[in-house]
Amino acid sequence: MAHGDAFPEVVELNVGGQVYVTRLETLTAVSDSLLWAKFTNSSSEGLQRDNNGRFFFDRDGFLFRFILDYLRDSQLYLPESFKEKKRLQREADYFRLPELSRRLAGLSEPGSSAEDSGEQEEPESPVSSSVAGARSSPAGPDAGYITVGYRGSYTIGRDVQADAKFRRVARITVCSKISLAKEVFGDTLNESRDPDRPPDKYTSRYYLKYNFLEQAFDRLAEAGFHMVACNSTGTCSINDPPEDKLWTSYTEYVFCR
Repeated sequence: MAHGDAFPEVVELNVGGQVYVTRLETLTAVSDSLLWAKFTNSSSEGLQRDNNGRFFFDRDGFLFRFILDYLRDSQLYLPESFKEKKRLQREADYFRLPELSRRLAGLSEPGSSAEDSGEQEEPESPVSSSVAGARSSPAGPDAGYITVGYRGSYTIGRDVQADAKFRRVARITVCSKISLAKEVFGDTLNESRDPDRPPDKYTSRYYLKYNFLEQAFDRLAEAGFHMVACNSTGTCSINDPPEDKLWTSYTEYVFCR
């Protein structure tokens, strides 16, 4: 049986909690690698899956983006101030990518040259600095911040247990770089108040087409974001009847990847 019969052409992976989406052809690009062995098998029964059915690997989810980049075009692209070459080399060894491991070993040695590391096309070293945001891919997510905000209200009457009307979220707003907002929220993002903006710009006018905070949090978690701060302000006014108090609040959650 061909491996295309056992696996879809587009494969979803969960690597250490980070979600990646890539082609089956990319995963099997290097013969005899661990991924090649796993995904050219006639059956997927030996592969572990997470609760969402994605193929799971208990490895460093952040560093796997560089493994996947290498599988795409056999090139090594690292940020200019990358400080985890040793750890990435360990990941290359685990995934049985000896050429990538050899290049990283050359980078780890002071004074190593392009000729020593086998990359003769680059003038100084095989490491190419990549500009943040220049490579837009689900498997190579950009770092950045997303702020989720909402206005809520609730009313408390004389009998708190009987009359309390709990949180009502009117609208969830999204403030971030355009490309990050679209990557995380996709078609659930309403862009009508700030249309036709280029992906490298920022906005504070987008909002979501639903009003469940937990749904927004799930999307952010799946995209690798973690909450780093939150704040809230509230006011109280008298409602009708006079004994009722109407509380309104504005809350923001800041997420980072």
